[in-house]
Amino acid sequence: MFMDPEVWVAIAFIAFVALIVYLKVPGKVTGALDSRSDAIARELEEARKLRAEAEAVLADYKRRAENTEAEAAAILAQAEREAASYAKEARAAFDETIARRLSMAEQKIKLEEEKARKQIRAQAAELAVAAAEHLIEQKVTGQVAENMITASLDRIKKRLH
Repeated sequence: MFMDPEVWVAIAFIAFVALIVYLKVPGKVTGALDSRSDAIARELEEARKLRAEAEAVLADYKRRAENTEAEAAAILAQAEREAASYAKEARAAFDETIARRLSMAEQKIKLEEEKARKQIRAQAAELAVAAAEHLIEQKVTGQVAENMITASLDRIKKRLH
């Protein structure tokens, strides 16, 4: 029986198994596997938590991006309304300025026309006086002529002014 190699293999196997059991290798292997399994479970749970946090942060950023886009659109619309209002006000102010300048120009034209009329009347009166003086000098002489000229000049001056 001890000569048979199979027996020695069996004895060695039994001794090996006994040594493994004596040294509590299955408990240690089980403990190591259990601790490794627990570590893996903790890492998976931590990974799940991190994923949930990342999804929450992503959702928050998406919401903020949508809000930002809405705010930007509102700001743009407000700016367009303000620009249109400003353009309308500027156009009204421009029209008012043009109307005021046109009115002032018309008044100046009227004043210049009146001034020109007065100058023409004054020149016509002076010419008439000069012509009258010339005629009177040629036809009327002496003291009578001088009295007539002075009286006529006084009347003309009173009528012109």
